Amino acid sequence: MFLRPLIRAVTYTRWLHLVIGAIVPLAAGLIYPGLSSPTLGDWLIAAALPVPLVAAVALIPSARRAEGLQARLMLFPGKHARVRSTAYADGAATGISATPSASWADRGRTALWMVFRMEAGLLAWLLTIWLLQCTLVLLDTSVEEPVVGSLTPPPGLGSVALAPLPFLALLAVIVAGGRLDTRVARRLLGPSVKERMTSLEERTERLLERNRIARELHDSLGHALTLAVVQAGAARAAKDPEFTDRALATIEETGRAALEDLERVLLLLRETGRRPAGASPGLDEAARLLDSARSSGAQVEAEITGPVEELPGPVSREAYRMLQEALTNALRHAGQVPVEVRVTAERSRLRLLVTNPVPEGRPPAVPGSGSGLRGIRERAALLGGEAKSGVKDGEWRVAVVLPLR
Repeated sequence: MFLRPLIRAVTYTRWLHLVIGAIVPLAAGLIYPGLSSPTLGDWLIAAALPVPLVAAVALIPSARRAEGLQARLMLFPGKHARVRSTAYADGAATGISATPSASWADRGRTALWMVFRMEAGLLAWLLTIWLLQCTLVLLDTSVEEPVVGSLTPPPGLGSVALAPLPFLALLAVIVAGGRLDTRVARRLLGPSVKERMTSLEERTERLLERNRIARELHDSLGHALTLAVVQAGAARAAKDPEFTDRALATIEETGRAALEDLERVLLLLRETGRRPAGASPGLDEAARLLDSARSSGAQVEAEITGPVEELPGPVSREAYRMLQEALTNALRHAGQVPVEVRVTAERSRLRLLVTNPVPEGRPPAVPGSGSGLRGIRERAALLGGEAKSGVKDGEWRVAVVLPLR
């Protein structure tokens, strides 16, 4: 268990990421005060001089993006790791932001990160060199110009037996330093509140789009399959060639419309960039929907009043799907019963009412149950309206009210 980090490639990429930060103070130290025979004071000066410059660079918005991408690449498992992991494949699970600074708070956190990385990198580099020198000294190997302080070989043969200790300490420094670097990176390079809100909004939009597509498929394909089943059963029971021909024509037309809807939805899912073959039908095409229901044997009486062709696009399309689902429910659960449809387009709202008698001997559905009725309520709620369903005076009623503004 203790040796597991030492066989992971990410352990050494983390150490390399940390040590790279020492380049800036080392370069500054070569200029002043010089590193020919450095003392502790010289190293402190070399560490302090570049701080204003590094903090100024962190104010550039793209600096945060560069640091975030580098941290994602070197601090977390990926294709370069011996132990494969797909958790960090897209960078989302790392907790590291890879977007430019969008506020002064982001710039401040980026400055703290870059200063920390520089100072911690210099310390890690010095410890690495010093522990390697200790190993050489304990092996009774002369070190002519030690980088950190003056090292004197301890006398006696026992020093050779102690030689592995500094090397083991170096391995511990590599592991601990990498973990500290990763923890601080998550804290200082993590997404800001604004980025988290943006990510949450995008995820919400994706979920809403998926729910909308699921409702589209449910309503369109469910309606088509219900009509096909009802038509096929009625044709077999009637044993009338003329009626059978009409039923087959209706099944063909309904199936073709369902395939068009399916193709349009699949194009949206594939995100091919192509425009769908046809737009979603609106309430001005309700006559086709009513005719398909009548052809299945249902007695549909419809009354549409008001300028439905002038309805806003979203209201017209969603109302069409609600009417489609209400008719489908009537055909599926009540059979060939009289169905009344009332559509009223007023100045400020649209009213939709679908009623049908509940057949004797068949228990009524629980109000609000079923994915279709739930879809109607969700569509209405998204438009700021209201949808109710249930039994009243022996009739099953689906009532929808949608605001037009």
